This record gives sequence, structure tokens and C-alpha cells, in this order.
Amino acid sequence: MSARKKSLRIGYLSTLYHTSLLIKAKNWLEEEGIETRWTLFGTGPAIIDSFAQKNIDIGYIGLAPTAIGIGKGRELKCIAGGHVEGTVIVAKKSYNPIDHYSGDMQATLSQFRGVKIGVPRKGSVHDVFLRHYFSECKLLDDIEIVNYDWADFIPEAMSEGEIDAAAGTPPLSVVLSRLTGAKIVIPPNLIWPNNPSYGIVTSNKMIEESRDLLEVFLTCHKRADCSVIRETPEEAAKAVSKAVGIIDEDFALETYRVSPKYCVSLSKEFVDSTIGLLTILKNLGYLTSSLDKKDIFDFNLVNKIHPESPHYSL
Repeated sequence: MSARKKSLRIGYLSTLYHTSLLIKAKNWLEEEGIETRWTLFGTGPAIIDSFAQKNIDIGYIGLAPTAIGIGKGRELKCIAGGHVEGTVIVAKKSYNPIDHYSGDMQATLSQFRGVKIGVPRKGSVHDVFLRHYFSECKLLDDIEIVNYDWADFIPEAMSEGEIDAAAGTPPLSVVLSRLTGAKIVIPPNLIWPNNPSYGIVTSNKMIEESRDLLEVFLTCHKRADCSVIRETPEEAAKAVSKAVGIIDEDFALETYRVSPKYCVSLSKEFVDSTIGLLTILKNLGYLTSSLDKKDIFDFNLVNKIHPESPHYSL
């Protein structure tokens, strides 16, 4: 490897199906001669803040906080995908799933009038979708949204009766199911088709000055996402379970299966869904400037790393 820089500062989340945990556990970057410093964050917006402080080089982030950051002048680009449809709405077992209402979103959400719903920090993709749908159904004034700086605080909040429902990642749904008996009331595929739950984001400066280093990182990202997690989830679950230490392999496997749509490509569906998300962000007041595809994405590296057709729907 001939990268000018032999080190990477990577911001990541505790989200189990992100490739960060697997790459970290396998030491693949170290095997390529890259010194890594991994920093755990509570939410995607916190990673955007860290970019602004120039504390990280790469981040695992949802495209909603990424777009908000770019709209505020952050010089960032999404250079690869990772997963789509990563938001679920979970509630205590006394609430009915959407199929009870024959797929009617309005009727499903109406049952939450007068209750508190937990969600990660404002501007996270989960917060955005939750506010969007309750606003569309004219129910936003009838609920109380409780934002948490660390998504890991949400299970405790539901266990202690602080909230009745939550919006978050597939791992959150598995934790809440095991801990409180909660169930998914609106599954990932019905939240927003092909929604970009996370991608790989970096600074424009890194793209200009360290393309070879980013290429090595994306090669590892593809190896984890397109090969191990998607094709051999048992291997991924074993490695992640051993590395994290506080989860079992069955938990990891269950998480992978809630929304098994993994790939590193920036597919047409991934991009189009992101562009559609910009309208929601503007309607909610999170985004004031107008952005388009070229403002958010840089396709050059991922098209080289992943020339094959996208795997999200396979």
C-alpha cells in the first residue's frame, strides 16, 4: 500500500450490523499496515460534530445527519453505502402491529396518542422518519418524542416505563424484545423503501489527499458487508459476539435478519431514496439549503471497489 497516511481515525456507532464491529474484530486494516483509532459515538449527529472538530477521518453515519451537516457547510461526502431500511418502530406488547390495521399507517400511529416515544438524537434518521410520519398523519402534537443522546439508553427507559414505544435500529428492536417483550409494530420495509440507514462518510480533503487509503478501507468494508455479513452471517455473528463480549451469537444473527439488506454500493435506489429524504428534512426544518446528488455523494471509489450490481435486494 502506498498511502501517504498510514493511519485512520474512524467514528462508529454501536449498531451491530455495521461493518465497523467486524472490521475492528478481524484487524483487517491493521493487516494492511494501517494504524486505526476507533471512537464510539452515541448517534450519527455526534459523528458529524466530530468531523467539524477534525477529530475523525471516516464515519459510519445515516444519510439524514450527513445531509444536515452538509447543508450547514460541512465539507463531507458519502463515498459508499452499507445498509438500507434500518429503522423500525417498536412498542410494548399491548400495542398492535401495522398488519392488524391492514397496513394503515394512520390507524397504526393513532394508537400512540398521549404516549412518549423514544428515539435517538434529533436529526438522526430515526428521529426524522418518526417526526415525518406523525406529522403526515397530523398526530405530531398528540405524542411526546423523547430524544436520547445515546440510543443505548432507550431500552432502560422502556423497562422503567418512561416510554411506551421507540424508533431505532434492528438491534434496538431485538434488545427491546428480549428485555421487555416489546414487538415491532412497523417493520423496516414499510418505514421508507430503500431508505439509507447508513453509509461511509469522509471529508472532501480525505478524498483529495488519501484516495488510496480510502480504497483500502472500502475494500475491507466490502469484504465485511457483501461477503461475510450477507453470505455467511454465522461467521460474522461469531466474530462480533466474541469481540463485543456482552451479546451472544443468536442475538447477532437475529439482528442481521430483521432487515437483511446489505451492500456497499451507492445504488440508484439508495441515492434516489436519499434525494427523497431531503424533502422531508426541509419540511421538518432540519435543512434550509437546497442540495442535490453531487453535493452528497462521491461515486468514484465505490464504483471501482464494487463494479458488480447492487446486492441490497438479493
